[in-house]
Amino acid sequence: QVQLVESGGGLVQPGGSLRLSCTASGSIFSIGAMSWYRQAPGKERELVAKITSGSSTNYADSVKGRFTISRDNAKNTVYLQMNSLKPEDTAVYYCNAVVRTSGGAWTDFWGQGTQLTVSS
Repeated sequence: QVQLVESGGGLVQPGGSLRLSCTASGSIFSIGAMSWYRQAPGKERELVAKITSGSSTNYADSVKGRFTISRDNAKNTVYLQMNSLKPEDTAVYYCNAVVRTSGGAWTDFWGQGTQLTVSS
């Protein structure tokens, strides 16, 4: 009943910038924390950034100072602004949201992923 759709990935040069977006739709009562994860080939999926419903944020050390997570509650959308991109940022980026649906239970939902490639 809930879908998360990411967009904004692509191929960029080192030092470049890109913004990812993720929009939730479906039977949504409310949305709690929203996060961005990434998974590079041969590596485990890792948390990149998280933003709570109160807009508190947390970042992985590897992206701190370069990435900014934000949300637009009216649009059910979370963004990830990525600056000063490095080749090691190359990965599939996944959106995650904790969603309250009918019945009052909170459930994690995942997007399908969007590819970011940083290369010359």
